[in-house]
Amino acid sequence: MTDESTADAVRVATVTADPIDLNSLRGAVTDATRGAVVTFEGIVRNHDDDRGVTWLSYSGHPLAEDALRAAAGSVCRDFPDVVVAVAHRIGRLDIGGLALGCAVASAHRAEAFQACAALVDRVKETVPIWKEQGFDDGGTEWVQAIG
Repeated sequence: MTDESTADAVRVATVTADPIDLNSLRGAVTDATRGAVVTFEGIVRNHDDDRGVTWLSYSGHPLAEDALRAAAGSVCRDFPDVVVAVAHRIGRLDIGGLALGCAVASAHRAEAFQACAALVDRVKETVPIWKEQGFDDGGTEWVQAIG
């Protein structure tokens, strides 16, 4: 896959302070040539190990969106028949908030599932976004979301 066709395959790659619209991500990858669309929602949960979590706050490096686009492009090179849309939140999120949304479409389900899993892993491994967790005991902790 060429860089130009990779760019076409990455329909959305954004780091945003606005709420993520999973339906919009799904719509960006849906077309008549693809019979499988797989989505992923990374939701803020209310615990981390044995500690109660009450909120998360994500901070991104100024080049985080470029890294997100690069991660999505690398997945499209590994899976040349997919198209992807991905968004990561920054800012404060409450429990149940959508922190990471992905949609991957392919002609067939197996490739769409594999590419979506690879996309989530690649984002977590390579995109410079960090999170601060707020705990129910009043404490906080910074966690590097990459690596």
